[in-house]
Amino acid sequence: MSADDIIHQSIRLRIMAILNTLERREALDFTQLKAMIETTDGNLGAHIDTLARAGYVDVEKLFVGRRPQTRVKATTIGRRAFRGHIAFLRKIIDQAEATQRRK
Repeated sequence: MSADDIIHQSIRLRIMAILNTLERREALDFTQLKAMIETTDGNLGAHIDTLARAGYVDVEKLFVGRRPQTRVKATTIGRRAFRGHIAFLRKIIDQAEATQRRK
């Protein structure tokens, strides 16, 4: 078990954490995601592109009325990668706690 280098970056980790709280087929609007993460459009867009290239998120671009809307959702592969990364982090924490208990 090792760190997922794509998810490990803090903004991408936050994106995946938020998307993993949604139902499997549920997507989140780019604007909502940006507000939750508190980053710029360009920064969020770049990180979403990285996650999409890895197959971790699906990006849907559509128009609602005349307004463009971008929606993002975690893929099955992305959910699996996120769970693996969380397990990796949990193992580090568990090992640290076990070391502290032995002292």
